[in-house]
Amino acid sequence: MQPLTNRSKVVSNKKMTLVERTYLPMIMVGLWITLKHFFRIKRPTIQYPEVERPRSDIYRGQHVLKRDDQGRERCTSCGLCAVSCPAEAITMVSAERKKGEEHLYREEKYAAVYEINMLRCIFCGDCEDACPKEAIFLTDRIVQADYLRMPFIFGKDELVEPIEKDKRVDVTKRQTPAVIKFKQQERFAHNR
Repeated sequence: MQPLTNRSKVVSNKKMTLVERTYLPMIMVGLWITLKHFFRIKRPTIQYPEVERPRSDIYRGQHVLKRDDQGRERCTSCGLCAVSCPAEAITMVSAERKKGEEHLYREEKYAAVYEINMLRCIFCGDCEDACPKEAIFLTDRIVQADYLRMPFIFGKDELVEPIEKDKRVDVTKRQTPAVIKFKQQERFAHNR
């Protein structure tokens, strides 16, 4: 029978020798590989949490809901972050701003309830990309571990950054230079 390609090989049914049947050469090769790795210089173990491993500037950690320069919440409860979340970890209930609350909320609509289930979140950053008001960001903070499930549903009290300017979370490392340049232009309504 003629082969279709030239890649075919003839398989031989060669009998194993006495040394090959004892498997000693292959056992010695395996032991050599084990000993070679055993005496290799090991990297030291990092003693977390006393010593933290350096992370990238764009590390995706715990979420934060940002405020504007005047201390008002940026989130307008549009729901784009919840829609873009592939794990469906974000839930929110919107409410209308009442008269006299202009110093708390930036727009007429705000998130009365905003929750992120950190057990479902995969830290993909889609919520950050989808937000038109730059209200939600992933920070370099690590979500602390716990034995219970309930502490991992973060509400607004854990997500919204403090009003004091010195306690706010710096997210400038997560923004590209083009975005920072765009934000400096106050002629756009988004930046006011």
